[in-house]
Amino acid sequence: MHRLSGKVALVSGGARGIGRGIAEMFAAEGATVVAVDVLDPAASPTVTGPGTLESGRLDVTDEQGWAAVVRDIEERHGRLDVLVNNAGVGSYQAIHELDTAEWNRVLGVNQTGVFLGMRAAIPALRRAGGGSLINISSIYGAAAVPGSLAYQATKGAVRSMTRNAAITYATENIRANAVLPGWIRTPMTEAQTREFNDAVIASTPMARGAEPRDIAYGCVYLASDESSYVTGTDLVIDGGFLAR
Repeated sequence: MHRLSGKVALVSGGARGIGRGIAEMFAAEGATVVAVDVLDPAASPTVTGPGTLESGRLDVTDEQGWAAVVRDIEERHGRLDVLVNNAGVGSYQAIHELDTAEWNRVLGVNQTGVFLGMRAAIPALRRAGGGSLINISSIYGAAAVPGSLAYQATKGAVRSMTRNAAITYATENIRANAVLPGWIRTPMTEAQTREFNDAVIASTPMARGAEPRDIAYGCVYLASDESSYVTGTDLVIDGGFLAR
């Protein structure tokens, strides 16, 4: 028996990086997965298991787009059990460098996108009798980093939004949990300077980064019935970074 057999999951930012890793592992564990993104998938799905993986287009700042994706999933697959709000963008400017346009861009994707995703998914989860909301935050939602104001602000907000959803919908069998990744090898981190990446890894007690699958394993647990009594938590997957 696979851990997510019979579940239908929606993963935003699912074309590459952490989102791609989550989508592929969900499918390998038996889920029907719809991975959406503003980008085309980086490669054909790699799924070794009984589930399926579909790709679709979604700008997470588009509330009508969210409604259409959820409606399509229910029409074609009959239900929605899991939402992973993974889509996100980076930003590195300090307060004195940050203009309003960049602030609004980052908030639009990283925070408003999470809000719109949860708002679109919750009625479907109710119709399914419950489900799991998994919101991808960051170690920088819990610890300070020089600069990166907008990114850090949004990732901190995601943690608060997740806890709010957890207590608001707990009696409806809808669980909400945040995942806080450390340094993960993705197109986003590979686009950062070597000095920045080396500094983060040097501050990690395990002295290494990780791969998308390391986050995906945690998300499988939160999506599965194994975590039926887990809500309102932060699942930190960071090689010990936040334990310093």
